[in-house]
Amino acid sequence: MIAETPAMHATTMHDLILHHYPMSPFAEKARLMLGHKGLVWHSVYIPTVMPKPDVVALTGGYRKTPLLQIGADIYCDTALIADVLEHREPEPPLFPVHARGLSRAVAQWADSSLFWASMGYTLSPKGAAKMFAGLPPGEGQAFAADRATMRQNMTLLRPADATCAYRSYLRRLANMLDEQPYLLGEVPCIADFAAYHPLWFTRKLNPGLADILDATPDVLEWMDRLAAIGHGRSDRMSSADAVGIARAATPEPIKAEEVFQDDHGIPLGSRVTIAAEAFGTETSEGVLLAATRTRYTIERHDDRAGTVHVHFPRVGYVLREVKA
Repeated sequence: MIAETPAMHATTMHDLILHHYPMSPFAEKARLMLGHKGLVWHSVYIPTVMPKPDVVALTGGYRKTPLLQIGADIYCDTALIADVLEHREPEPPLFPVHARGLSRAVAQWADSSLFWASMGYTLSPKGAAKMFAGLPPGEGQAFAADRATMRQNMTLLRPADATCAYRSYLRRLANMLDEQPYLLGEVPCIADFAAYHPLWFTRKLNPGLADILDATPDVLEWMDRLAAIGHGRSDRMSSADAVGIARAATPEPIKAEEVFQDDHGIPLGSRVTIAAEAFGTETSEGVLLAATRTRYTIERHDDRAGTVHVHFPRVGYVLREVKA
């Protein structure tokens, strides 16, 4: 049983709680989206590598970073987190009216192709040696081993190929910025935040390799504009308190108007697993409560976190029925 603490009493069940760690690129994407919206949030630092007992208590297995928690509702993947923040605070928008579909398409490219090119370059053997040079012995090896586990069965770009692709992608971003301050116009949107975070990882976490950005000064200026947005206002919270908040809360009910989109022949109420398609494929298991046009929701019970609803985007995730 988790004892209640003053931090829990000071937090409402509708507060935003971001589970992240400072060096996570996808967490930087989420932090900037929170800043763009001017939102107040609680910051929970989680381990960079497994084990992550408090994360798993909330998700049942999913361990990628970041997570957004609102009471007993847990939202996985920054693509879904963006939708949740847009619903929470519509202005300023993440998805511009004039380019809704385009902004999502660019963001998906940035979160996949651009991201892996950046990682292949920034965490190449030379890059990793620079990045982990000042850390305690063994920390770099532990990080590399953990990420190798998450990448099982993935086909990765070799460092030389990643470097070539990264340079090309940077030129494409520069072309998009030729006559406007942001990728799709005069104000930032989801495309900007998704394209920014892989470059931020290179520039911030491995400055010894950041000279690859120098050939595209428009991109560097764009990065400075985005960094100036900041992360909104946050305060620190312990992961134990966040788990306790989930336990004390009741998940939001599934809305009656949410249409069941059955693409798998798996009825609602079935026991299922959900996992990412490629990277970090640990499964979360629970009862399927919703399968809408854009997301899945499962209900699960944990001895520490109580009953929670865990939400995933449909795109990029695999739904399977658990056979008796």
